[in-house]
Amino acid sequence: MGRIIAVANQKGGVGKTTTSINLAACLAEKGFKVLAVDMDPQGHLTTGLGIQKDELELTIHDVIRDECNIGEAMIVNVFPGLNIIPSNRYLAGIEVEFAGKEDTQYKLKERLWKIKDRFDYIIIDCPPALGLLTINSMTAANTVLVPIQCEFFALDGLAQLIYTIELIQENLNKDLKIEGVVFTMYDSRTNLSLQVVENVKENLNQNVYKTIIPRNVRLAEAPSHGLPIIKYDSRCPGSESYRLLADEVITNIYV
Repeated sequence: MGRIIAVANQKGGVGKTTTSINLAACLAEKGFKVLAVDMDPQGHLTTGLGIQKDELELTIHDVIRDECNIGEAMIVNVFPGLNIIPSNRYLAGIEVEFAGKEDTQYKLKERLWKIKDRFDYIIIDCPPALGLLTINSMTAANTVLVPIQCEFFALDGLAQLIYTIELIQENLNKDLKIEGVVFTMYDSRTNLSLQVVENVKENLNQNVYKTIIPRNVRLAEAPSHGLPIIKYDSRCPGSESYRLLADEVITNIYV
């Protein structure tokens, strides 16, 4: 049975989509069958995997609206073993479209669970907000992976995210667990990055991954070329770190 991981943080710019793209790609590189689901109307996961989002006929928006099935919207083997259900700006209207309707928080789960056994891992890239799209993602998921940028305000808003996860556990998905926290954009040249890591470890009663994703120029360049980092520069520190993170996710005893 496939393991569904929602990558979520309501703060933007924390490496959420970068983590979704590269975790999915590294798991596929290790021989697993992976599905990446873009639940962000910005469509950055889609473009980061080399897909022209504005030229798409079918996206996750159409799947949720029952205008097509998942197989019709899925783009197969964008890289060996890695499939994607893409997104674009039309997804932004879903909250208005579903206003006043019942059980809208289960829309993604109803569709993903029909095909989850076909994959080893399903990675959902959530939008940087705690609205209906993120709630749908967490309701469908087994676990939530939280990227945190190594900056002064790292803990800011994290309590709200954890509170939202707890509400979903109580009301929508009792089996949901926090996969863990992963630090991103770590700069070993500054004391601040080290202080942030220590502060979060002291104040957060959650699994914190040992792997820390460094601030890396090649990692920042890769999405503009439509490539995961292991395809753009297989030997750079970013590639090494995401391969190590994939190893940790595979062996995570908290799940």
